[in-house]
Amino acid sequence: MAIGDIIVGVDIGTSKVSTVVGEVNNFKQIEIICNTSCRCNGISKGQIIDDDAISIAISKSIKEAEEIADFKINSAYITIQGKYTTIVQNSIVKEIKDRFDGVSQKDVVSAMSMIRDIELPETDILVDVVPDKFILDDGKIVDSPVGNYCSSFTLMAQLILADKAYVKRITNICRKAGIDIDGIVPITLAERNLVLDTNELNDNIMILDIGAGNTEIGVFKGSSFIYTNTLPLGGDNITSDIAYVLNISREEADKLKRQYGLALKSFIDNDNDIVLNTYNGGDSRNKTIKSSELIEIIEARVEEIFSLVNRDISSQGIKNNINNVILVGDGITTINKSDMAGKIILNIPVKVSTARIVATIKPIYRTSYALVRYISSRAYSKRVSSTIDTKSEKGGIKGILEKIRDFFYS
Repeated sequence: MAIGDIIVGVDIGTSKVSTVVGEVNNFKQIEIICNTSCRCNGISKGQIIDDDAISIAISKSIKEAEEIADFKINSAYITIQGKYTTIVQNSIVKEIKDRFDGVSQKDVVSAMSMIRDIELPETDILVDVVPDKFILDDGKIVDSPVGNYCSSFTLMAQLILADKAYVKRITNICRKAGIDIDGIVPITLAERNLVLDTNELNDNIMILDIGAGNTEIGVFKGSSFIYTNTLPLGGDNITSDIAYVLNISREEADKLKRQYGLALKSFIDNDNDIVLNTYNGGDSRNKTIKSSELIEIIEARVEEIFSLVNRDISSQGIKNNINNVILVGDGITTINKSDMAGKIILNIPVKVSTARIVATIKPIYRTSYALVRYISSRAYSKRVSSTIDTKSEKGGIKGILEKIRDFFYS
């Protein structure tokens, strides 16, 4: 990245589209210019159900950002759900012509180009390359091999593939909104450096981002990104359960969830009375229940979410590799003792993210901000700046592929 680069990140969620615009300052850090959001109901249960709704929400969010930033935005990076991505582990050995010259930047660039050379399934396209480890010929692991004297080094990386049909559809949606796509990044990969503490970055961690309608799973073995998936359940399901079982409006159900939210009935201190103001059963508009009745509904759905996560990681054979689970997402972190419920069901230590920076960011912008930070921190990138003030001449799948190739030196 270069000083002055403008990076635009767009997160397309179940309930909203959020946009963050950042600029690289003189200290090579991201300064936020603006953040915007717009409600959106174009995605349900992890599936796109209304292209126009998403396109309109993106357009509104971008236009608001343009008004604040005072420039035109023509392209942006976007997030992608784990269910549409595949992670391929790959490694290559790069030979050095003269070990006494030391490894050059050009050698690393060449290795980055070589590692992308794999046979892709017809249904997928390559959207991201994540350098993981550089191993010198003496076995030493380094962050960067540049300047080291060796006859060869090994590059290990994760290649992120995305479903081609989904990418084509989301590309068309973005083009309707007036923007091109700079790059596509899995949600939990973008969030890793934001939601994990320093000591957690080298641990075997599972990030669970439980939002309004989806639960994003991201599993990291140290610095290696090894698994991601999406489950079509989240905080909205808890709200819907409360509204249905108690026969009240969704608005009241959501209010009660936030006011009395508790994931385990065994932690109730006082079983208070709750008056339901929008009760639709019988002749009366009011009904009184015990708080334990409400919490029992919440507990059942929280248990289901964690049980489905447990089933997923167990079926993948990766559960035994996970030392800790980090919870993020407004769909779960507003419910007290959700970490305890997760620990009981998963039988793995679970905690809500304690990363300092997370507390300074509004939840609605967390993922889009994480995306901008992720892009700005990419090593060996040729370009990261989104297109500002000038119209893009390229679009569609071909344009995305060319931008991804341009993401690395060639």
